[in-house]
Amino acid sequence: MTSHWAASSVIDQYPIDMRLDDLLVGDTPVMQSLKRAIVLIGPSTVPVLIQGPTGTGKEVVAKALHMMSGRTGPMVPLNCGAIPADLLESELFGHEKGAFTGAQAQRIGLIEQANGGTLFLDEIGETPLNVQVKLLRALETQTIQRVGGGTPIPVDFRLLSATHRTLSDDVAKKRFREDLLFRIEVFALTVPALRDRTEDIPLILRKMAQASASGSTLQLTPEALEVLCTHDWPGNVRELRNFHDRAQVLFRNRTIGAADAQASLHPTIGQLRPAVPVAPAAVPDATMDSCGDTATDMKSLILENGTVDLRGMLQKVEQRVIDAALDLSEGSVSQAADMLRLKRTTLIGRMQKLGIRPC
Repeated sequence: MTSHWAASSVIDQYPIDMRLDDLLVGDTPVMQSLKRAIVLIGPSTVPVLIQGPTGTGKEVVAKALHMMSGRTGPMVPLNCGAIPADLLESELFGHEKGAFTGAQAQRIGLIEQANGGTLFLDEIGETPLNVQVKLLRALETQTIQRVGGGTPIPVDFRLLSATHRTLSDDVAKKRFREDLLFRIEVFALTVPALRDRTEDIPLILRKMAQASASGSTLQLTPEALEVLCTHDWPGNVRELRNFHDRAQVLFRNRTIGAADAQASLHPTIGQLRPAVPVAPAAVPDATMDSCGDTATDMKSLILENGTVDLRGMLQKVEQRVIDAALDLSEGSVSQAADMLRLKRTTLIGRMQKLGIRPC
């Protein structure tokens, strides 16, 4: 089913478009192959399925494909895992006034908004089966019907999809339609994990520095760079960005050695040797980061600081638990909700309140 373009000699015939270097940073063979594939596939109108682990930059690949397509319409993105299942159909196809309770006005869906351009569905594996049926029909006929409407509406859109899961496994488990998988996977592109292209790390860090407010590049010793190149990077480029931003704060105007680099890979302040003293006002937050959950720890925390921001502490705990569940589920909101014994819609509501975005 999948076209293994990385191994195809066809790709080698295509030069890399220099515009892609600003979006997809990296000169390793796997990245060069990916860029050539985008040059080849971009100008077509066929659907593309973008695969790869969480944090590798699948939406960036979608932006590159849209840029190379030459389509004059916009690229309209949607994370299917971030929308409650009962609202996703209306989000995609729109609705007419009075179509359901609360539909007080006509709404143009994202597919219509992508007319003349590209619709990017991230985590398409989270799409409910009933919506999958309508999406397949929209792809086959290039028409849609708004919820509550009866007149077919012609649309000209190109579909790009992304997933970190193996959709063929979801097909076997009856969670994803096989006919839709065949339709969206005319081409399949795989975004490599960062651990498979560690030679690109120095270049990526330089690009991050250029885009940052300070514009200053991290000064790394060869030993520090070796630490980064041997790290497993489970969070991929997203994790590398966290490292970059953290190190910019902790080691401003300092050369980063191996021990500093190792410490900067971890987000907990208590594990680091900060370059600047921690202000007394920061003690409650730092203590919260490292204290246990025993009554003695809580009493000490209150006695040492006089007052405690209970709401803030509880929000931090809740955010950490949700982040941990999302990491363990590789960004799947449904699986994270199961881990936390919550309804999917309840978890989405908590994530929105806490400002947590799905991976």
